[in-house]
Amino acid sequence: MATDVSGIRSALRSDPSHQAFLLLRTVFTVAPVLFGLDKFFNVMVEWPVYLAGWIDGLLPGTAQQAMYGIGVVEIVAGLVVAVAPRFGGLLVAAWLTGIIVNLLTLPGYYDVALRDFGLLVAALALARLAVKHAPGKTA
Repeated sequence: MATDVSGIRSALRSDPSHQAFLLLRTVFTVAPVLFGLDKFFNVMVEWPVYLAGWIDGLLPGTAQQAMYGIGVVEIVAGLVVAVAPRFGGLLVAAWLTGIIVNLLTLPGYYDVALRDFGLLVAALALARLAVKHAPGKTA
């Protein structure tokens, strides 16, 4: 057992791809959970303003009620990244694609859409790195 722990420590110190995997996994676990929770409280921002009117029109209820559902999806996505980063990275990338489409239909949010595209690429990188570094995988 000591060999396994020392091997992990060695990888953490010396393998940049393992370090990148852990950084991305941590961020894509924590950030979606925090953003998802904030959909219920609107502390960081009034989230309903980020919902395009045409999407709001497709969904039942108010924009804030839609944000509750969106918050649940984001929390689940973060938890999936924590336990299954290969699949979770793809799930987050798909979710970010939807967010980008939404933002591109809202005037004035193109900068946020571009930032989210960068996050989408990072989520795909996480999924690829997980092929090698996810728990239970042998390098």
